[in-house]
Amino acid sequence: MDETGVSTVQKPSKIVAQKGIKQMSAVTSVERGREVTAAVAINAQGGHIPPFFVFPLKRFQDHMIGEGPVGCAGAGNASGWMQDAEFLLFLQHFKRQVKPTVDQKCLLLLDNHASHISINALDFCKGNGIVLLSFPQTSTFG
Repeated sequence: MDETGVSTVQKPSKIVAQKGIKQMSAVTSVERGREVTAAVAINAQGGHIPPFFVFPLKRFQDHMIGEGPVGCAGAGNASGWMQDAEFLLFLQHFKRQVKPTVDQKCLLLLDNHASHISINALDFCKGNGIVLLSFPQTSTFG
């Protein structure tokens, strides 16, 4: 499992226009430069669960993911970054998709971001058969 920022505004690499036109108008979103966090989980066989989005909005509404991938889920907070509360919501989303149990556990590999080690998240995982394995941050040697 990992998170990444996804831009809400895509910049096209090529623009198609009529020959001879020297100026093109463009339509851009008001949210230019804002990012949504997407949390994804992929298994060793290449399977995946639908993504979990964290929007940079205090009030998330379900219609925001209405045209997203089937089964995706979302939340919102002021920063749009994964925090303790949103990670717990991701874990609930993960449980609904993977269906682990205390008897049939599931291993979830992730980085050691501070949001991943809250007491609420650890208790949820313990009670629902999710075993967390956190990798320490690696450093790059020149």
